Amino acid sequence: MAVYILKRVQQLPISLEQAWEFFSAPQNLKAITPEHLGFVIHSDPDFLKGMYAGQIITYTVKPLLGIPLFWMTEITHVEPGKFFVDEQRQGPYAIWHHQHHFKTIPGGVEMTDLVHYKNPFGPLGILAQHLFVRKTVEAIFDYRFTTLETHFGKMINK
Repeated sequence: MAVYILKRVQQLPISLEQAWEFFSAPQNLKAITPEHLGFVIHSDPDFLKGMYAGQIITYTVKPLLGIPLFWMTEITHVEPGKFFVDEQRQGPYAIWHHQHHFKTIPGGVEMTDLVHYKNPFGPLGILAQHLFVRKTVEAIFDYRFTTLETHFGKMINK
């Protein structure tokens, strides 16, 4: 069973409160997703104000050949100011479990993304992982890293 893990750590010169306010607002996902993925949220905006366990977010993405794919995630765990977890309920992966962790550090906040995912289609999914899925997932998180530094500034190490 091929379950893959992606871990990314980023430090930003903002407060924990600022980080939580930004990342716990689902409508900000579009701002940190590469434009070519055609990311569109379809959930009712009235239910996207704030984050809560049990929250369902639906959207479409175009990860391959511009073909739109429906994706539904559920926010399964929330500890305000510390972490939240989103899990795919329907979408392109067999498994998608994404943990978002936040902690205060000198001069800012450290955020850790930990993603466990599995591709569908057995051996074909494993082949796809090696051919393009791993690179695509990494590129999305690379884009987020750069976009967040552009938006919030870079951490200055002393």
